[in-house]
Amino acid sequence: MKRRTFLQASLAACLGAPALAALRPERLDEAAAALTQATASGQVSAAVLHVRQRDFVFTRAFGQARDENAMFLLGSISKPIVVTAIMTLYDRGAFQLDDPLKKFLPQFTGGDRDRVTMRHLLTHTSGLPDQLPENNELRKQHVSLVEFADHALRAPLDFAPGSKYQYSSMAILLASRAAELLSGTDILQLVNHAVLPKLEMEHSALGLGLFRQEDMVPMQVDRAAPEAGGGDPSAKDWDWNSTYWRKLGAPWGGAHCSASDVGRFLAEFLHPTGAVLLPETAGLMVQNHNPPGVTPRGLGLNVGLAAGSPGCSEKTFGHTGSTGTIAWADPATDTVCVVLTSLPARAVQPHPRDLAANAIAAAAQ
Repeated sequence: MKRRTFLQASLAACLGAPALAALRPERLDEAAAALTQATASGQVSAAVLHVRQRDFVFTRAFGQARDENAMFLLGSISKPIVVTAIMTLYDRGAFQLDDPLKKFLPQFTGGDRDRVTMRHLLTHTSGLPDQLPENNELRKQHVSLVEFADHALRAPLDFAPGSKYQYSSMAILLASRAAELLSGTDILQLVNHAVLPKLEMEHSALGLGLFRQEDMVPMQVDRAAPEAGGGDPSAKDWDWNSTYWRKLGAPWGGAHCSASDVGRFLAEFLHPTGAVLLPETAGLMVQNHNPPGVTPRGLGLNVGLAAGSPGCSEKTFGHTGSTGTIAWADPATDTVCVVLTSLPARAVQPHPRDLAANAIAAAAQ
C-alpha cells in the first residue's frame, strides 16, 4: 500500500468523515513524509509524531523508534513538566509567585538578588544565566543536582530581575531546589509521583525512574550543543547518552517521555480536569506573566505566536528541546502536536521536527 493511502486509511479509521474535514489529510501526509524521509536517509535515527484534535488521536513511529511508546530525552520540554510539579505546591499554599527566592534559599541574597521572585524564575526574567560557565566541568565530575544548585546560587545576575528576558535553565533549577525544600522530597520524586501517574503518563520519568537506560532512544550526540558534550570525544561519560545524565533527572532537560505522554500533558492545559493542578492554576501556567516589551512567557511554557509553528494562534503554548523535540497546543483549533526526534535541534536547519510540526499547524487550519 502506498504511503499516502496508508496514512489516509489510518486517519479514516481513527476519525471518520467529520474529523477528516477538520484535519486536512494531505498536510498530515506532509508531516509523516518529512519524518519518513529524514529517517530513511539516516539524517534522523528515530522519531515519533503525535497529533490530537478533539477526539482524534494519531501516533506514528519512524526509523529506529521501536514503537509508538518509544521514550525520548525531552531536553527543555522537561521544564514545563517540572514546573507543573512545582505548582502543585502552589496549590497547597506552600508559596506565592511573588515570594522572593531568598525566603526559601536564604543564601541567595544581596543586591538585586533580594528581588528575584519565584515568578521571575519561572518566566526567565530573573537575570540568571542559562548554563553555568563551569557546566561542563561539573558534569565531568558527575555532581549531584544539589551541587549544581549550590553553584547556581552563586552565579551573578546579568540584569535586574523583571527588566529583561533571558532563557535560564539555572532559574528552573533553583525553583526546583526551592520546591525540594518546601516538599521535603527531591524533584525527581515530586515529578514522578505528583504529575506523571495522575495524567496516566505511563512511559515517562524524570531521570530513569523505574525504567532502564536501554528503554530510552539513544541521542545523536555528535551534533549536540557544546554544553551537552557535542563534538567532545572525552564527553562520553557525561553527554546526553551517558548513564550519569540519563539518571540525573536535570529539571531543565532530563525528562524521558513518549510522544503520546507529552500529548496527554499538554491536553491537560487545553482542557483542565484538575487531575494535577487546580484548573485556575493550569490557566496561570499558560498565560503571559511578563510586562509589555519583554518576551511573553507563561510559567515554564512559551506562550503566544512564537510558542507554536507558523499558522498557530496567539493563544498557543508549548516548548521545544535542544535534543530535537517540539510540542505545542493551540486552543484556537483544539490541536496538540508533538514531534520527538533523536537529532539535536542545532544539527540542521530546517530541522525535520519543524517541517513536520509546520505541516500539522497547516493541517489544523
